[in-house]
Amino acid sequence: MIRADEADGIWNAAQAATASGDFAELHAVHGGLLWVAFDPQQARCGLFFWREGELCELTPAGFSVRSRVYEYGGGACCATDRGAAFVNEADQQIYLVECATRTSDAASAACKLTARPECRYGGLSFVPGWQALLAVEESHEAAGVIHRLVCIDLDGGRQVLVEGANFYADPVASADGRQLAWIEWDRPCQPWIATRLCLREGEEPGRVLAGADHDQSLQQPRFSVDGQLWALSDLHGWWQPVRVTSDSETAEGAYAPYDHAPAPWQLGGCTYLPLEAGGMLLSRFEQGFGVLLERAVDPASPCERRLASGFSRFRGLAADAEHYYCIAGAPDRLPAVLAITRDSGVVRIIVGGEQPLGSQHLPRPQPFSCSVGEGECSQGFFYAPVEQVEKPPLLVFLHGGPTSACYPVFDPRIPFWTLRGYAVLDLNYRGSSGYGRAYRLRLAGEWGHIEVADVQAAVAHLAASGLIDPARAFIRGASAGGYTALCALAFSRVFRGGASLYGVSDPLALRQVTHKFEADYLDWLIGDPLRDAQRYRSRTPLLHAERIATPVIFFQGGQDAVVLPAQTEQMVAALRLRGVPVEYHLYPQERHGFRQAKNLAHALEHEWRFYCNLLSAS
Repeated sequence: MIRADEADGIWNAAQAATASGDFAELHAVHGGLLWVAFDPQQARCGLFFWREGELCELTPAGFSVRSRVYEYGGGACCATDRGAAFVNEADQQIYLVECATRTSDAASAACKLTARPECRYGGLSFVPGWQALLAVEESHEAAGVIHRLVCIDLDGGRQVLVEGANFYADPVASADGRQLAWIEWDRPCQPWIATRLCLREGEEPGRVLAGADHDQSLQQPRFSVDGQLWALSDLHGWWQPVRVTSDSETAEGAYAPYDHAPAPWQLGGCTYLPLEAGGMLLSRFEQGFGVLLERAVDPASPCERRLASGFSRFRGLAADAEHYYCIAGAPDRLPAVLAITRDSGVVRIIVGGEQPLGSQHLPRPQPFSCSVGEGECSQGFFYAPVEQVEKPPLLVFLHGGPTSACYPVFDPRIPFWTLRGYAVLDLNYRGSSGYGRAYRLRLAGEWGHIEVADVQAAVAHLAASGLIDPARAFIRGASAGGYTALCALAFSRVFRGGASLYGVSDPLALRQVTHKFEADYLDWLIGDPLRDAQRYRSRTPLLHAERIATPVIFFQGGQDAVVLPAQTEQMVAALRLRGVPVEYHLYPQERHGFRQAKNLAHALEHEWRFYCNLLSAS
């Protein structure tokens, strides 16, 4: 077995934190590519333009590119005929910069297009025919938070286009600017439950094309080159491309029964792309693994060509005349921006894609499935320790959301654990996205119950298979995953200890202070606070602190607007009052989700040492 000091020499917490960078919002424009890159060492997002092998950062000094619409943002940049537009993280206003291929030629200053300090912007797209931007505007007013679709011209003029619904997403115009499509939904729905696809033509009022009966979740409207309107709909059980007309939705050809997108927590996603002459570039999840496909033109006899084998997640799809582009993840490398030659399928990595670990030190995701309930299964990925260990300790990873997912891509935290002799289970419990509508909606009224049952069943399954030592099992989760971890510690005796990273400990308290986007989420996840008051009481870890007998380590951001620090501190105090060993680490400058490399490393190192102390004390 690799000793701790040897593991540090191979992959330590600082290296894992530095490797947590990522790309987002890829656009093929101006003969090149525009994207956003997150740098954990600077805890900021930069705007980059690449053309003909030259790469330039466009972000002016002191700026970071990030939207906070709905708190989770997305759609923070797009290209215009006069450069690139982006949302600045600090003031949430829209700026315009020139595109350049050399840093020395990049503009030193940005032109400010909006000056509404009460507003945030996201979901940006550009309409050439209007010479203007489309955006989702989030206005924090005395009467509450109001969302609208607005038009921002390149000289800073603003016009409200659509208002009245509670939420909007992904406005897009046809090439000639005569049609405007968007997604909207109202409380109490979330965008992965029920949305509407709307269309406005010319000066006529907008109308609902799909989703009026609250029977489906639609996302990512797109106009094809020939003016056809497409969207992803889960009406038939999976998010699949449909062509939408004034009176119907048509799935052109038989699409395989897989989700072609994750849950739309953020604006501006692009996981499918209509091509010329009726073709389609698609990404989808097959048993949790992402695949990228080019779909042939003839819908009566669909033919699919798989692209970029070896990669297992695809986002930010884009195309020009010669190449397909995407942001791709793989089990053995960091995120990468890929260029794929359209005729040959040859893959070239433009940026990213480094392989920080050799194959001998790299854990590989093994598909995991475990029977739960009546004829149901939970899903996920199992990572064995790098060196053969008989019945190693187990660490269960729980994703946030909870309507989200984990993916079989390089997660720099996982080799940190597997190099130190731990097995890791990255669990997509029932309620995760990527496995169809029924699986995703399984959490309705069941949060704090069925995913905890899935965790218990998964540990029992791995123990029965001889893959782990059930007496040395730990659990960790962030945000909603932290809630499930605390529930598992309170309502089972499976784990030796656990970690909550800005986790929910009091759902009812969270409901009272959370932001508009999630204001009704807990009613769907658990129930009505009055009618189902007993259900809340039975699933609130803070009210059952006396049932937690195992040590817990907590990590919290001081500026978290989703799970407030006071909630975590109440849970810490309740456990300390009972004499339960607790560690608490507060990072004053962090929000909901840590971004600074030094804090990411600190949290990872201290979580490991916390578990080491528990094991050594046994």
